[in-house]
Amino acid sequence: MNVYANKKKWKFLLFIVAVIIGLSSLKYTDILIKKLSIEERKKVEMWAEGTKQLVNNENPEQDVTFILKTIEKNETVPVILTNENDSIIAYRNLKHLKFHKKEFLKRQLKLMKEEHDRIEIIITKDSKNFIYYKRSILLKQLAIYPYVQLGVIVLFILISYLAFSSSRKSEQNKVWVGMSKETAHQLGTPISSLMAWVEILRENEENTEYLQEVEKDVNRLQKIADRFSKIGSTPILVEANIIDLLCNSINYMKTRVSKDVVFNLHFSSDKQIFVPLNNSLFSWVVENLLKNATDAINGNGTIDIFLEEIKRGVNIDIKDSGKGIQKSKQKIIFNPGVTTKSRGWGLGLSLSKRIVEQYHAGKIFVKNSEINIGTTFRIVLPIK
Repeated sequence: MNVYANKKKWKFLLFIVAVIIGLSSLKYTDILIKKLSIEERKKVEMWAEGTKQLVNNENPEQDVTFILKTIEKNETVPVILTNENDSIIAYRNLKHLKFHKKEFLKRQLKLMKEEHDRIEIIITKDSKNFIYYKRSILLKQLAIYPYVQLGVIVLFILISYLAFSSSRKSEQNKVWVGMSKETAHQLGTPISSLMAWVEILRENEENTEYLQEVEKDVNRLQKIADRFSKIGSTPILVEANIIDLLCNSINYMKTRVSKDVVFNLHFSSDKQIFVPLNNSLFSWVVENLLKNATDAINGNGTIDIFLEEIKRGVNIDIKDSGKGIQKSKQKIIFNPGVTTKSRGWGLGLSLSKRIVEQYHAGKIFVKNSEINIGTTFRIVLPIK
């Protein structure tokens, strides 16, 4: 559990760092925008002053080159010059296919009025002109840039996370498959030896009673080895009666747990519901959930098994009256190595999830759980 807690802390820290970087970028860009806005205002004021001097120039021989250069210096900020009646006299830096249309200029004038305060040019005592302007394209791009930057960062982090998760899952799958096959291989030799000893003991009729029990356990070991050997390969699914499988698994568990454990079946054992199954693997899932339920109630309590037919599938609920699972653990309970028990490797639910979801195209999850009240696991299986 400490490993997953540490991972959560790292993820949280990375999120905080990303937020700080994003906010810092927005703040810095905002400062730059304010500075550039001031500079653009100064440009327009210079343009206004140059226009004023040019209009008020009464000496035709005066050199107005500097004034014209001042006016022409503004090559980025869109401006419109109007009279007191809002009639457009001139405009600059409005590069648009429709710039020659009056409707376009009026629309731009309206936007400029909303964006900035106008600059007044006094022509005579009774005559005034006004300059309106709006942000340059460069300033608009700068305002959008941090959001684009954040989007790229988020996209990069998301792609990296998905790639890392996919790689990690692939690596985990290889480990589980390798471990499962090696377990099946290691079990093979002692099982073969036990089966040989069973045949030898069978020759003595006095051992019949004990022999039957030993043979059951040997067959059970053989079944377990067979299950492990199938992990990693695509199992063959055949139409099987899910009710028979549930009943067989429950009967098997009854003989191996305390008599204080009460199994309640909330379905008819005589009914038949056929589902595509790998009998060996899926019975492993059911037995694992029943075993976990027995551990949760400490060998004293009730285990309720529900079966419900739904559209295109069945729901199987296994409910115990045990200690429950904390909310923080419910989302990671199926991760390899996670367990609520003091003893155990935390592999059962991980393998169960693989069997249900990858091999049977179903779902398995914690339907609900409350501390000291109990837990319900749900399996959803498609019929076709």
